[in-house]
Amino acid sequence: MRLLLIEDDDRIAGPLTEGLGRYGFTVDHVRTGAAGLADAEAAPDLVLLDLGLPDMDGLDVCRSLRARSAVPIIMITARGEEADRVVGLELGADDYLAKPFGVRELIARIRAVTRRAGAPAYDPTGPVEAPEMPPPTSGAQTWGPLTVNRRTREVHLDGRPVALTPREFDLLAHLAEDPGTVCSRQQIMDTVWDPHFFGPTKTLDAHIAALRRKLGDPGWITTARGVGFRLTVPGDRTASEAAG
Repeated sequence: MRLLLIEDDDRIAGPLTEGLGRYGFTVDHVRTGAAGLADAEAAPDLVLLDLGLPDMDGLDVCRSLRARSAVPIIMITARGEEADRVVGLELGADDYLAKPFGVRELIARIRAVTRRAGAPAYDPTGPVEAPEMPPPTSGAQTWGPLTVNRRTREVHLDGRPVALTPREFDLLAHLAEDPGTVCSRQQIMDTVWDPHFFGPTKTLDAHIAALRRKLGDPGWITTARGVGFRLTVPGDRTASEAAG
C-alpha cells in the first residue's frame, strides 16, 4: 500500500516513514503542500496530511485534494482544537489524528479508513496488523557480574541488588535481550515506551545516564553514535565503542 506523507518536519517524518515501512507500507514523503498536490497526481492509496505546512495551510491542501480525487485522507497534526478537526472533516478528510500518536494507532486508523473507502489494507506479506510485542524471556540472565531477572524484575551486580525504577528496568531488560547488539533509539522508544512520540526526545538519554550511574560504570551501556545503544560487559568493548 502506497502512502503519501505531506509533512515538513523531518524529525517527525523520518521516524514515521521508518515505522510504517516496518509494517509493509511504501511511504512517499514531501515537505510542502504544493509538492503534495503534485505527487497526488500519481494516485497514492492514502494521504497523511499535516496541517502546519510552510507554503500553504493543510486545510487548503485537503480542499484541493478532495476537489480532484476521492483518495482517503488522514490529517496528522499538532492542532488539537475541535474547530480544526471539524473544518478538516467538513472539507473531506476521512479521519483526524492529533500528535502525539502511536504507530499502532495510525495503522488501525489507516485500516479503518481504507475499509470504509472499499479498499483493503494491504502489505506485501498480508493484512496489516497492529504490531505485537514479543513476550519477554523469563528467568535470570547473567553477563559477568550483572544478573537481570525478568520474572522477579530484579537486578544484581556483584551479588548486590541494584534499585531501578520500572522504566529503567524495562530499558535494561530490553538491551539485555541481545547483549552486544545495537538497539536503535527508535526501536527502544517503540518497545520500552509507548510509541506515541515521533521526533527528538531527551527522556531516553536521561534514563541511559541513570542506568550507567546505578550500574557504577558507563561501560555497561555503550553508544553506537548516530544509531543507538548496546549492553556490553566493561572491558569487552572494542576501541571504536564509547560510553558516550
